[in-house]
Amino acid sequence: MKNRIAVGLIGFGTVGTGVAKILTNNAEQIRRRLGLPLELVKVADLNITADRGIRLPPSMLTTDTRQVLEDSGIDIVIELIGGYEPAKRFLLDAMAKGKHVVTANKALLAVHGEELFEAACKAGVDIGFEGSVCGGIPILRSLTEGLAADRLLSLYGIVNGTSNYILTRMTDAGRSFAEVLAEAQKAGYAEADPSLDVAGTDAAHKLAILVNLAFGSPVNFKEVYVEGITGIAPMDIQYATEFGYTIKLLAIAKLQGEEPDVEGESERSATPTRARGSGASEPIPRGARAPAELEVRVHPTMIANDSPLARVGGVYNAIQVTGDAVGDIMLYGRGAGSMPTASAVVSDIIDIARNIIHGAQGRVPPCAFQPDQRRPLRIRPIENIVGLYYLRFMVLDKPGVLSQLSGVLGKHDISISSVLQRGRKDGQTVPVVMTTHMAVERNIRASLREIDALPAVSAPTTVVRIEGEDR
Repeated sequence: MKNRIAVGLIGFGTVGTGVAKILTNNAEQIRRRLGLPLELVKVADLNITADRGIRLPPSMLTTDTRQVLEDSGIDIVIELIGGYEPAKRFLLDAMAKGKHVVTANKALLAVHGEELFEAACKAGVDIGFEGSVCGGIPILRSLTEGLAADRLLSLYGIVNGTSNYILTRMTDAGRSFAEVLAEAQKAGYAEADPSLDVAGTDAAHKLAILVNLAFGSPVNFKEVYVEGITGIAPMDIQYATEFGYTIKLLAIAKLQGEEPDVEGESERSATPTRARGSGASEPIPRGARAPAELEVRVHPTMIANDSPLARVGGVYNAIQVTGDAVGDIMLYGRGAGSMPTASAVVSDIIDIARNIIHGAQGRVPPCAFQPDQRRPLRIRPIENIVGLYYLRFMVLDKPGVLSQLSGVLGKHDISISSVLQRGRKDGQTVPVVMTTHMAVERNIRASLREIDALPAVSAPTTVVRIEGEDR
């Protein structure tokens, strides 16, 4: 019978420091929940002399990672160094030695997750990664356990605090992307190199992990469509407000069509549909089944001002999930930072410690579904999605231009919902803004290639997708 659960930490940076603080300061609270002491016994980092605001015994600190990986007394290894290597090697080595592992490494999981999950199953150990998505928000455990009864239909997430802060400040203050980015960097909300955040890559890493757990389908990270916020201008935010929308960088996943037959599965209540070339939908003939596909995409999105996600401001994160039984739910909170992320990491440690105490390793599969029951679903190409669009054209203010634009759109089966044109400047460049009814992305792209080549168009068209009902 064990008298404690021993933990080793690799990576004593921002999140690692938070983990050490929680395990030290909340030790008695954790013991009462767990039934045994949960003890941090070794911490490995390249720099063990910096002041991190917590005092640990010198004997606990080492620059040699092997002292964590090869210590037979350590039950759980935490990896918090980030990146692909040597992080992946450390996790694989730990699991091969029979140690359970916890990581918050979203990029590693998005790209090499399948290898790590397979290694965990092979070694008979648990792998926890709650801290990899949305900091302290318990979204992964919600998908894995809390929503296990539901067939999940869609997921919308504000999962990058830096981008959300920038868009919030641009909306509230009417300032440019460059100005607000500089402010965010000064305030510590954006890195010196913010490209992973503002280009959408960080959000795409998180979305790949979420989709894996929500839909039981492995995701090739390269198939996630990614578009950042650098092309959003203050005028786009202003026009969005006039149309009743707020612009957010959203991570979106939707299940489209019918999943493969599962033994004992009841007949779907909804009539399956497929997209027509015009962007509308038509019923699949009775007896036929539309093949299941997933939409998996990250991009700036206009959402209705009165929607819950539109109210999520600053560095906060939120995820809205729709299940066939539970309906819509939303989880909201701090998506990054030392203590919120450390809280998620320690929650994984406690969960694994409980499994160790009761001999229940593997009780919950790493990806929520049993390994032999995961079904790879086709990712719908971005060109095939159907939705609403905001289009901002920069054109010369002269007669006939508006009819040219609408003519090209009509030729490509794109119906205009509304038009805004202000600030007449005869012969000068002015913005013309349109929103569309439902359209196929392929048709939008084809029309814009033609429109952007017109002599009266002075700059590439700005496109923002709209989520919501056709008006």
